[in-house]
Amino acid sequence: MATTEECRGALDTLSDNLARADDDGVRSAAALDRSLSCHVTDLDVTFTGRLTDGRIDVRETLDGPPRERAEIRLAITGDDLVAMVGGELNFARAWASGRVRLEAGFRDLIRLRKLL
Repeated sequence: MATTEECRGALDTLSDNLARADDDGVRSAAALDRSLSCHVTDLDVTFTGRLTDGRIDVRETLDGPPRERAEIRLAITGDDLVAMVGGELNFARAWASGRVRLEAGFRDLIRLRKLL
């Protein structure tokens, strides 16, 4: 089972990957300025912050589910988060099977699909 530190590291890696993206569609999608939460369900830990300037800025790590409703919300197990960022788990398949939950406004979902 992935640890809180490994999950935080995976989010940092994802942020670095977004910042280095060469694809215009990915850069455009990552350029959103939105509040963000990632609830790691098996650890019952939530990382909160912002997706801004093409990076994920994690500002807090909280015990339990998100306390406030972020504009972009992700719920995933720690192992799946680490595997997804490591390229071992395809987001679309994980989402379609219910292993990953992504919630956001319709326009944001359309833009975010380029990232995923």
